[in-house]
Amino acid sequence: MSVAALPDHPLPDRLGGAPDGKRSLRLWLRMLTCATTIEQTISQRLRDEFGSTLPRFDMLSALDRAGESGLTMGEAAGMLMVSNGNVTGLAARLKADGLIEAMAGADRRVQRVRLTPLGRMRFAAMAGAHERWIEALFADLTAAEADDLTRLLERAKRSLHATTHEELNG
Repeated sequence: MSVAALPDHPLPDRLGGAPDGKRSLRLWLRMLTCATTIEQTISQRLRDEFGSTLPRFDMLSALDRAGESGLTMGEAAGMLMVSNGNVTGLAARLKADGLIEAMAGADRRVQRVRLTPLGRMRFAAMAGAHERWIEALFADLTAAEADDLTRLLERAKRSLHATTHEELNG
């Protein structure tokens, strides 16, 4: 059943019967609850099955996408939306574990890293499990519902980008 075809019955209201003007707040709280639940579930499973963390997984994922050319700390920080200091500390721990290696570069001030063969193998195992976990978390949605939700979230993302861009430049 598509989103447009869902039965028209009221959603549970945890805002105490707030008027429709609170619709956006209710939407944000539902999105936050879903995102937090997914993140906590995935984090726990990464710890339990791989002795890893979500930031480590995200860094390995970014490096996997970068391929043999690797990433600078600044590029990784931008992709992960964290500070250079956070990425540098994370990279040091991943290096110590043999999962990434530094690459020689022309500028010694710019550190570039890439996955080691062990890092690629370890990430492949984690990525496969991660994909299965995500699929299981959304298993109750039909393909059409998942497509509708993806489309609606993309519209929301564009709206957020337009609004925040206007605020920054307005």
